[in-house]
Amino acid sequence: MNASTHAPDPLATLTIDPESATPPFRQLQDAVVSAIRDGSLLPGQRLPTTRALAAHLGLAVNTVASAYRALEQAGIVEGRGRAGTFVRLGDDPVHAEARRLAQHAAEALSRLGIDPERAAALLAEAYATLPPGPQGP
Repeated sequence: MNASTHAPDPLATLTIDPESATPPFRQLQDAVVSAIRDGSLLPGQRLPTTRALAAHLGLAVNTVASAYRALEQAGIVEGRGRAGTFVRLGDDPVHAEARRLAQHAAEALSRLGIDPERAAALLAEAYATLPPGPQGP
């Protein structure tokens, strides 16, 4: 059974706000994660081609390609060469989002010259400042 037969058309699901201060590639990444989380995009579903999505959203093809690459690096989607880009099978969207955030933080900390051990310590320190509860320690 094809996952796309039960899910809405991704072109109708994925949107960006051209007036937002958030860069379009980040909005697109967030939109994909949200669509996976709410079931609008299903595991194994094929995403639109970069050209089709860029045309639909009024973005440059490279902007969409950058968002897809970041989502792939975070383990949320997988590129299958000429077959296209697909939502990863069996991936928990919360864990996928956590990986995306960790990837973003790692890239930013690396640019600052922070080594992996110090980066882990900084994350632990940040967690220690959270209030108790479901999201806290």
